[in-house]
Amino acid sequence: MVSLGVGKEDEVITTPFTFIATAEAISRTGARPVFCDIEYNTFNIDPDKIEAKITKRTKAIIPVHLYGLPCDMDKIMDISKEHNLKIIEDCAQSFGSEYKGRKVGSLGDIGCFSFFPGKNLGCYGDGGMIVTSDANIAENIKCLRNHGSTDRYHYRMHGFNSRLDTVQAAILKVKLKYINKWIDLRIKNANYYNGLLKDTSFVIPVSQDGIKHSFNYYTIRIKKNRDLIQKNLKENNVTCAIYYPLCLHLQDIYKDLGYEQGDFPIAEQSQGEVLSLPMYPELTKEQILEIMNAIKKGI
Repeated sequence: MVSLGVGKEDEVITTPFTFIATAEAISRTGARPVFCDIEYNTFNIDPDKIEAKITKRTKAIIPVHLYGLPCDMDKIMDISKEHNLKIIEDCAQSFGSEYKGRKVGSLGDIGCFSFFPGKNLGCYGDGGMIVTSDANIAENIKCLRNHGSTDRYHYRMHGFNSRLDTVQAAILKVKLKYINKWIDLRIKNANYYNGLLKDTSFVIPVSQDGIKHSFNYYTIRIKKNRDLIQKNLKENNVTCAIYYPLCLHLQDIYKDLGYEQGDFPIAEQSQGEVLSLPMYPELTKEQILEIMNAIKKGI
């Protein structure tokens, strides 16, 4: 956002149903996060509700491809063009996902990826990547990541210490060779989950034509007894998680924005229903069946 000139008095539209880093980055520029509710089926920002959030101060939109499922980028790009807004794709959970034949991160002005160890492509610590097809943005970001310097000990802007550690880069370079295979295995496991859950009361991840879900997380909706089921899974040594238990607009840190309970009903409903089940390439059918048995015990 700094590379795009986002700063004080500006506004950036995003979803309240995401990790804090999405909105935190907005706040760190001095701009104001403006939240927009999500779609029920995808958990992604609802493009039909974005335009109502646009003001004269709006500078950008950050769509989050949550869990590995791409947002409805056609609609979001149309909105950005009409209102001359920048698009920063939050691809932290969606490395390898595709939208109508294009990789996520290549659709907007900038794509931001996370290499945290829990991601589809993870290093052994903290790391990330920014992609852009704009040469000017790329030049600014290269400068910003190195304390605002292009020539050693000469600085042209206030920057950051955000260079990817060499060891982490070496690890990623090796793992990159296998990422497509690993994502295919994730999709295979997700399909097996789907087959076992299709005739239950649980809501399984949506499937859309032309969209490749990379399943960083396999997340379902549980309309009744979600917490009881989660407790039972943990008691049966099945690790599961809630992404996310409290929407950002309800967090103490954002009380000053003036949002209240009920402002984003679908996001708020989701925080009480979602549960992410184990998902990784090496997960076996036998293990998935064990997970299903543990779930049934908690119903």
